[in-house]
Amino acid sequence: MRKMLVFTLFLLAGCSHTPEETDINGIWINQAAIDAAAQGQSLRKTFATHGSNLEWDFDTRTAKAQVTSGFEIGEGQLLQKSPDTWIVDYNGYGTDELRFDGKQLIQLAKEHAPQQVFSRPAQAAKTDPRHTFRHALNSAYMGGQWKIVDGQGTGNIVVFTADGRVSGLSKTDRYELCLDGDCASQGAGNDTLYLGTEDLGDSWIFVRKGKQLEILQAINLSRPDGVPQLTPGLRRWLLEKQ
Repeated sequence: MRKMLVFTLFLLAGCSHTPEETDINGIWINQAAIDAAAQGQSLRKTFATHGSNLEWDFDTRTAKAQVTSGFEIGEGQLLQKSPDTWIVDYNGYGTDELRFDGKQLIQLAKEHAPQQVFSRPAQAAKTDPRHTFRHALNSAYMGGQWKIVDGQGTGNIVVFTADGRVSGLSKTDRYELCLDGDCASQGAGNDTLYLGTEDLGDSWIFVRKGKQLEILQAINLSRPDGVPQLTPGLRRWLLEKQ
């Protein structure tokens, strides 16, 4: 009887040290980039430091992985290399390796790409889960109340919402921050955003320094039939976060 009791306790002790299988299923976002941008710095500088991959979506049931940058979506096969390490294989056109440290998912550095860190979002975007990073960035970077201290509507309060709506700016009810792609290359190193309505809008150059947001006209230096090349023009608004 005594031997049986000891054997049972031994089995229980062994079970208690068996590591649980790590579950990375679902969405992960580049929270480090959001936190850096929220300090009031340039988005171009932020992504250069923290990487261009903004969001991962894993489906461990189908072994599929989807990664979103500022302008494209990549899809690959998810392969578990060890209990805390995964490989994403892009059909033979390259791979990414990710490791889970217990709280964060780390995408390992490779040639021409820095190491990136991803976290579980507080909540996924309601309309489209692939927009979770953008919604979180909008909230952290543009959220709260802004006061127009110079420009049309001086004294007005401006509010930017996580889903891309804006109130308080003349003839404008929508905005979209440029994260990467054509809008970034056309800005010649400057941060750009779209301001307009459902049907009509324009690209603008903006400069973020701490609690101040300067929105400038974007002057196109290219010919009408050429690829736009934007340079800062006159300031239209200067906003200050309240």
